[in-house]
Amino acid sequence: RRRPRSASSCGSRAVAAMAPRGEAALLLLLLVLPPASGGLSGYFGTKSRYEEVNPHLVRDPLSLGPGAGGSLPAACAPLQLRAVLRHGTRYPTAGQVRRLGELHSRLLRRPAGAASCPAAAALAAWPMWYEESLDGRLAPQGRRDMEQLARRMAARFPALFAARRRLALASSSKHRCLQSGAAFRRGLGPTLDFGGDEVEVEVNDSLMRFFDHCAKFVALVEENDAAMCQVNAFKEGPEMKKVLEKVASALCLPVEELNADLVQVAFLTCSYELAIKNVTSPWCSLFSEEDAKVLEYLNDLKQYWKRGYGYDINSRSSCILFQDIFQHLDKAVEESKSSKPISSPLIVQVGHAETLQPLLALMGYFKDSEPLLANNYARQTQRKFRSGRIVPYAANLVFVLYHCEHANSSSEEYQVQLLLNEKLLSFHHSNETISTYADLRDYYKDILENCHFKEECELPKVNVTAVDEL
Repeated sequence: RRRPRSASSCGSRAVAAMAPRGEAALLLLLLVLPPASGGLSGYFGTKSRYEEVNPHLVRDPLSLGPGAGGSLPAACAPLQLRAVLRHGTRYPTAGQVRRLGELHSRLLRRPAGAASCPAAAALAAWPMWYEESLDGRLAPQGRRDMEQLARRMAARFPALFAARRRLALASSSKHRCLQSGAAFRRGLGPTLDFGGDEVEVEVNDSLMRFFDHCAKFVALVEENDAAMCQVNAFKEGPEMKKVLEKVASALCLPVEELNADLVQVAFLTCSYELAIKNVTSPWCSLFSEEDAKVLEYLNDLKQYWKRGYGYDINSRSSCILFQDIFQHLDKAVEESKSSKPISSPLIVQVGHAETLQPLLALMGYFKDSEPLLANNYARQTQRKFRSGRIVPYAANLVFVLYHCEHANSSSEEYQVQLLLNEKLLSFHHSNETISTYADLRDYYKDILENCHFKEECELPKVNVTAVDEL
């Protein structure tokens, strides 16, 4: 691995635990905390609850929300649904648990005679219940996320989810994804017979974890610290420095004892407690809404440079999944034209934020006119690229192919809709929420015909620097 660069050398080339007093303090802190994690919940990035993008689900987890009727002509019948899902709410990874343990231990080690510090005493009294063995596993809330999503999807597309329709269910090899797939199937209930009592969840890492199989991405982005230049520079920048100083002061710790990663794990603990337990954690008290915006930007910078528009290979590596989606849509159109039954009416695949984000970038969604950089935080307050809005837990991208009777022409006979997190997405080529299949295929013709995963992902033979190549 390359050594990380200092923030100043981020060149332009990179842009193409528990005393009784502590328990009392904890109680006091919880009493004064406002609900919904102090207004921070909109800024948790990829650790956001699905309810942040669909607030109506807080009241009714099975509500289809406003405008659920859709905008399709009555004569259109759905032929095929292809859904790419992110797993449901998960526990922190082992690395995050380690960092939180390190921060919590520092608070526990504060000398008994040290100056009164309510926030530090309260957080020292907080029971550290996370264990490394949880390592990103699906939380009980994550199973509910998936079961409820399945029930809403079946309510939205009853004809496709009818009995005796075949369901093809695939997942990445990660435990949280396999469990999410099983929970999705359970959500559809025992009344639906998908051609067998038990639908097997097929492991398909080549599609759901394409990024692991792309040598160029792994070498030049995933394992190359220089590629995260903008992220590292922002960690050392004025906005993060201000948050760091404020948290250090609240915890009565020397600022040198903290760094951006420890502050971020404190913030993420606030997010985990809300998502997993639906409680406002005392860790939330360390942050204002302004701090949350800064920490959201740090998360988004990482997503942008590692999974989004930062480097072409991030999105190009997802073309293997994009092309597979269209191959199945093509097949459904062919079968329909030949009056054959649709062999794969329901295809549901469970992956990761890292599966969905590059795919959406490949399709051109949520692209800002200016790249996200360490030094343009103030100019990016209205940015489109906000990972919490795009890929929260249980995020889902759904392609629905329709056959329309009485179409004016043969090209209008097959139409498509795209839903992200159960809301219709407008197509780039038309700004409409419905497109003929022919027009959609034509718009993405170059990717469908000219993006070859093996060639895209080959490491360059010549000895150029990683950043130049990117």
